[in-house]
Amino acid sequence: MDSSPDEPLADLQAAGELLRALAAPVRLGIVRELADGHRRVYELVNALGVSQPLVSQHLRVLRAARIVSAHRKAREIEYSLTDEHIAHIVLDAIRHAAES
Repeated sequence: MDSSPDEPLADLQAAGELLRALAAPVRLGIVRELADGHRRVYELVNALGVSQPLVSQHLRVLRAARIVSAHRKAREIEYSLTDEHIAHIVLDAIRHAAES
């Protein structure tokens, strides 16, 4: 894939911001879990084996980057991916790393 001289620098900067937002193992794990559908915080805590405050901190970063969205369901909040392309990026990266 060749880059074109017409490619706006803003697009490259946006891609860099996206990758920076994903650049933490817990965040990659959250995205991996959300690739299968919406999850509540306690489900992410159980799946990832980390503390609830840590999951919440990483969810804040992912929400700020508009990678995940939150929807209130009764007394809990469900999180989901805003774009399935994100899941592909993360799952491909995980598969690639596992091949090494």
